[in-house]
Amino acid sequence: MSLNDAELKTLLTETRTIACVGVSANPVRPSHFVARYLAARGYEVTAVNPGLAGQTMFGRAVQPDLASLEGRIDMLDIFRRSEHVPALVDEALETLPGLRVIWMQIGVRHEAAAHRARERGITVVQDRCPKIEYQRLFGELRRGGFATGIISSSL
Repeated sequence: MSLNDAELKTLLTETRTIACVGVSANPVRPSHFVARYLAARGYEVTAVNPGLAGQTMFGRAVQPDLASLEGRIDMLDIFRRSEHVPALVDEALETLPGLRVIWMQIGVRHEAAAHRARERGITVVQDRCPKIEYQRLFGELRRGGFATGIISSSL
């Protein structure tokens, strides 16, 4: 199941809180600059990485796992290899009431896990990047390609 542009735009407009699993502290890694970009666009982004737990990223404490997240999470953004997706989806289904979207980054797909999430009423996006989709749908792409800069370096 693939979402059309109007559905993706609605999803990105209605989402307020995002848990990014697998975020790196290295600012040149895609997981870091995508999460930072989303935070700069007004989303409440919480990094989830057991190796960085307790540190602060994007103005929020890094959490060790999904069970440690507090408050409602609208979107789970997965920056892990596809073989890790089933366990993450199962944990999300158990621990994140109100979760609306599971988003798997470029190169990340798992049909069986996606099916389980959809059966629970969760929208699933696979093999796409919310940063790229946001830029494309909200007119932030530059003529020469993808804009990767961040407006504020204070995040």
